Amino acid sequence: MIQFDKGPNTSFANHFAALPDYGAIKENFWYDWGPVFYRGRLDGSAKVICVASDPGPTERIAGRTLVGNAGQRVQGFLNKIGLTQSYVCVNGWAYALFPSHLDDGLKLLTQPDLLAWRNKLFNMLKKPSLQAIVAFGAVAQKAVQLWDTKGKVPVFETYHPSYHSGGAAGEKKMLTDWNRVVKELRKIVTPDEGASTKKPLYGATFTEADYAAIPRMDLPFGLPDWFGNDAFFRKKGGMNSVSRPSPDDHHTLTWKAPQFS
Repeated sequence: MIQFDKGPNTSFANHFAALPDYGAIKENFWYDWGPVFYRGRLDGSAKVICVASDPGPTERIAGRTLVGNAGQRVQGFLNKIGLTQSYVCVNGWAYALFPSHLDDGLKLLTQPDLLAWRNKLFNMLKKPSLQAIVAFGAVAQKAVQLWDTKGKVPVFETYHPSYHSGGAAGEKKMLTDWNRVVKELRKIVTPDEGASTKKPLYGATFTEADYAAIPRMDLPFGLPDWFGNDAFFRKKGGMNSVSRPSPDDHHTLTWKAPQFS
């Protein structure tokens, strides 16, 4: 069976189209590349909402969030709790935020029109199937804290998948906390049919076994078969098939395909 994401239904499409204008705050974002909204199930079947910070360059290619190196880490995380399809991923920001503007980005999360739009999206995703919310990183954590109608759904705050502070010690600290969250989620999240909750926990560093390819059902039709699985680039010491140049002109992306011959 050919699997692909057919895109949002009318209700979600209308809400995405009603995203407030970022023009007045565009100096904080790669604004000209436009917004990216979600990945995963919008049909009410999501058992977990994963909230991250903002879309990166790989996400711009797919028009789906959390599909690059960070997203493949999150997919591995979801697999460890027994979810292969019953999830949805969104961000605190629909536009890619400059890392150097993190403090401004955190402050702007309370801007009334953006707050109302984001909370409405969260409310649209909050269905009876929802069992947990995972907030990856500071932006996501504040965004979820500002969601005042989430009710009693358990919220788990942890490190962003791209966290890189502190070198090897920082990575170990991050993965220790991810193990904490995985073990707690295994207690409350119903696994998807046929999925295992016996996958090994994390060690002191990420290994290739901790990653998982982005399922085809999460991606638009027509992307290359290898898209969403950057194992080829990680073997060569890289991270993503898509990158920004250095120095960054804010208008260029470089997309590299694996060499199969």
